[in-house]
Amino acid sequence: MRQLIHADAGSYEWREVADLEVSAPGQALVRPLAVACCDLDVAVCAGRLPLPPGYAVGHEGLAEVVAVGDAVSEVRVGDRVVVPFQINCGTCRECRRGVTGSCGSLPLLAMYGMGPIAGLDGGGFMSDLVRVPYADAMLMPVPDGVDPVAIASLSDNIPDGWRTVGPFAEELAGLDPVDRRVLVVGRASIGLYAAAFAAALGAHVDYVDTDPHRLSAAEKLGATVHDRVKPAKQWDPYPVTVNTSADPALLAAALRATWPDGVCTDTGIYYQPAVELALLPLYTRGVRFVTGRVNARAAIPQVLELLAAGCDLSPAVDRMVPWEEAPEAWPAMTGKTVFVRS
Repeated sequence: MRQLIHADAGSYEWREVADLEVSAPGQALVRPLAVACCDLDVAVCAGRLPLPPGYAVGHEGLAEVVAVGDAVSEVRVGDRVVVPFQINCGTCRECRRGVTGSCGSLPLLAMYGMGPIAGLDGGGFMSDLVRVPYADAMLMPVPDGVDPVAIASLSDNIPDGWRTVGPFAEELAGLDPVDRRVLVVGRASIGLYAAAFAAALGAHVDYVDTDPHRLSAAEKLGATVHDRVKPAKQWDPYPVTVNTSADPALLAAALRATWPDGVCTDTGIYYQPAVELALLPLYTRGVRFVTGRVNARAAIPQVLELLAAGCDLSPAVDRMVPWEEAPEAWPAMTGKTVFVRS
């Protein structure tokens, strides 16, 4: 079978590898149908995350089940499913408490498509077949009537956007309508998904970015857009703020814009040795600061509820590309790209 491999800096190619088979009763094999680039994939292509080559790429996508083990009961051959990017067993202590990104049955960072930083590399979704070791725990049916291209990032970036606002939906709903406000500092797709979910939950969303294409997408998703961060005294404070920029200065701005006992979620990955936080003002105002990796499998069911209610995420998709053109298109990605196979 073929996999798309990060062959060298800026170079991707199809390579033949050994065929996969079901080798345990709880496994399934799936055939990826629509695979999206993650924001981290774009960062690798841009040189912001210089990973060593030689690994299979792709960890966001929808797929068709083509084979199942004897113990699999929740999915059948022919089902179209979402495959979370993090591999998890569903039964250990961590999975039972919802931290599926830190499954206790596997090495930390067990996942697909990011081999050099994975504790366990499951291979890449840009492949003829992908093995899912815990099929019943991981796989979820694709909702009927939803554009698969629009939700191809449901494995990772979409739930990462949801977890910045979704857990605080009840808190927002309990406020006076004028105070149901969310600030999103964006870069790449996660900020767009955060803005979309905040708008779907009935909040007024202020979205900040410098990229005109993302600003246009955010507006289509229901946000009021701004091309720069205002000075702190010009923001009315927000009960919920989101920073997806991985920029320490913008993180500081988002924290300053969070009202007393509000919550700020940061999805960025900071590669520098240290990032300075003004802890005394945060302590004084009681700001709750959330960081860390998304627990994708635990979050996806809540995302599916919003999708079923009509939340349209399609404006976040930058480009759709035929599967066979992936080696040329992958290194040139600048936004949310979805690779589609017939």
